[in-house]
Amino acid sequence: MDAQLPAFPNLGVEVGSTWAIYFPEEDFSELDRRAQLIASLIVYLNSHGDHILSQVQHEDRMSCLPVNFLELKKTCTVKEFYVALDAVPKEALLCLAAAVHEVLVCDKPTDYHGKINIRLYNHPDSMLALKNLKSAFIGRLVSVHGTVVKMSIVKPLVVQMNFTCTKCRSTATCRFPDGKYSPPSSCILPSCKSKTFIPVRCEAETLDFQKIRIQELLHAQNHEEGRMPRTVECELTEDLVDACIPGDVVTVCGIVKIINTDMDVGGAGITLALFGGVQKHLMDQNKVPVRGDIHVIIVGDPGLGKSQLLQAAASVAPRGIYVCGNTTTNAGLTVAVVKDAMTGDYAFEAGAMVLADRGVCCIDEFDKMSAEHQVLLEAMEQQSVSVAKAGLVASLSARTSVLAAANPVGGHYNRAKTVNENLKMSAALLSRFDLVFILLDKPDELLDKRVSEHIMALHTGSEDRRNSTRESLCHISQSADEGNPRNGSLAAKLKLNRLDRDFVPLPGPLLRKFIAYARQFVFPRMSSAAAEVLQQFYLKLRNHSTGSDGTPITARQLESLVRLVEARARLELREEITKQDALWWNEPTKRGQTLSQCSSEKV
Repeated sequence: MDAQLPAFPNLGVEVGSTWAIYFPEEDFSELDRRAQLIASLIVYLNSHGDHILSQVQHEDRMSCLPVNFLELKKTCTVKEFYVALDAVPKEALLCLAAAVHEVLVCDKPTDYHGKINIRLYNHPDSMLALKNLKSAFIGRLVSVHGTVVKMSIVKPLVVQMNFTCTKCRSTATCRFPDGKYSPPSSCILPSCKSKTFIPVRCEAETLDFQKIRIQELLHAQNHEEGRMPRTVECELTEDLVDACIPGDVVTVCGIVKIINTDMDVGGAGITLALFGGVQKHLMDQNKVPVRGDIHVIIVGDPGLGKSQLLQAAASVAPRGIYVCGNTTTNAGLTVAVVKDAMTGDYAFEAGAMVLADRGVCCIDEFDKMSAEHQVLLEAMEQQSVSVAKAGLVASLSARTSVLAAANPVGGHYNRAKTVNENLKMSAALLSRFDLVFILLDKPDELLDKRVSEHIMALHTGSEDRRNSTRESLCHISQSADEGNPRNGSLAAKLKLNRLDRDFVPLPGPLLRKFIAYARQFVFPRMSSAAAEVLQQFYLKLRNHSTGSDGTPITARQLESLVRLVEARARLELREEITKQDALWWNEPTKRGQTLSQCSSEKV
């Protein structure tokens, strides 16, 4: 890809317009490696590409080019194309499409001005069984074989729309590469800076869009007893829609992408919530206090140990309260007004949120208390509970971190729905949680082995089995994260590995004292480098307007990031937040684009 290729032939207006069609968000340059790749492909098509160009199919506004990879490999000697197809397949296919487009436009400038979609098939090197489709293949070209078991209706997907400013009437054009609706944040004119726009829907550019679900074929020789057949969701656009029906056996060649990411950082999130951020403007009467406590909710399938996580957090917190949602009322969460039997006077009785002031309130079965959700709005953001009953008017402090666990509606998490829909929770309440962890119960041979060994070690009480479990855990983590585990992803850094064979966890009483000391005496300050990293990351989120799960991106997400990096520095008893602190927590939120994680791969 980086080799010096021939200069772009026929440089002119047509070339610039072709580049703008396939790479609309980037300026054209002859030195760009993609431009050089396009140049080499144009040379190939002009000399040996007649059999490929003749297969271009035109229909209405759509054009596609089916490409037999094995036949292409016999005649195409552009090695850089195959390297790019393996490393960055999307760019490689766009370069091939741009080259075909350029040759066709040069030959027939009046007959064709559309965009060509390359449809690659017969690529045996990319064939992959669904059981082997893991996160390592994200962004790679794969081919999967299976039966179509479900398909959606064909819908229009908006890829570009104009917006009219309500103040100056200027027009701004926004592109939506993934179909996510994201209006402009402010007017393009510096003198206006209006943030209100009217979408010009009649001028929107759309394309046909459809989803199908493919299930692996079950053969007698590789049948796995007791396992549900694996499935994968595929997105079809333009000429590929309605190309199959349920029951068809198909081979799909495409690029793996993610909806969100599954990070093994739930424990890290709860740990940061125990330490908390720094509360600001508490004593300043002229400023609104900003909370420093971190709220976390864990959503997931039953039987994944969510309750144990909450109970462990409540046991090590200097002040921890554990309650269960299905046995808790509004008054039990906030404050109750009761009448004294002897004097007849009314008095307050503190609820869980008030009792956990300057501590942690763990709420299990959060989904079972939908009627009590509204009373938490004030307590979670303003960190106080206001009450006006029986002639008593007061506001009680509730400066606590809320750690909640919930089961989705229907028992199991539906990846086709948003977090709000799975929980039937209002957006106002969900936005108050700094971290939303989604736990999915997916069969995994390595993880299942770790869990089973841990359970058997607990039940047998054997010290030898416990030691072997630790050795196995370190070995499995090492095999899952090759290379230096300290230089890998955040999930890899949090796992035990070969360097942690002698790791001994801190005793509960000592950990409780450590947390209490950090919360009382350590107040980290934000450095300019860390602030710059967080600000740039937040602005990237705002450019998408909404997260991948439909959660609006607001200033609360930026405040959440600030609290998280403050807790990260407080955990190490440091008085300054460094750039590494900001980069450390940005990692698990880069792909999800919201402070939430879930696991789902799509082709």
